[in-house]
Amino acid sequence: MSERPIYFDWVYEVTKLIPAGRVCTYGLIADYLALGSARMVGWALRHAHGQNIPAHRVVNRKGELTGRNHFKPPSRMKDLLEMESVVVQEDKVVDLDRLIWNPCEHLKEVDIDLS
Repeated sequence: MSERPIYFDWVYEVTKLIPAGRVCTYGLIADYLALGSARMVGWALRHAHGQNIPAHRVVNRKGELTGRNHFKPPSRMKDLLEMESVVVQEDKVVDLDRLIWNPCEHLKEVDIDLS
């Protein structure tokens, strides 16, 4: 079994810090971690199931639930967000600007261990 890339752990640590009722984007996490690609964040979160990582709180830059197909069933991502009072219509977060949580604004480098 191959070892997962270290950046997976970085993504998971940031994702765990997203408050309930708020959402973050793949791109904002990638920017905070200087990964260079939102796709790398998506790839890491795709492998996060069963690890107590709130991956349902991460959406694309438009607020769309693009990761929903990795939940069983796909409606589970929406259900989890709605349980946290996030309104979702047509697989898109309503009022994204108000709900967005940006790690660059809320975290310092010392808040997570990137070693």
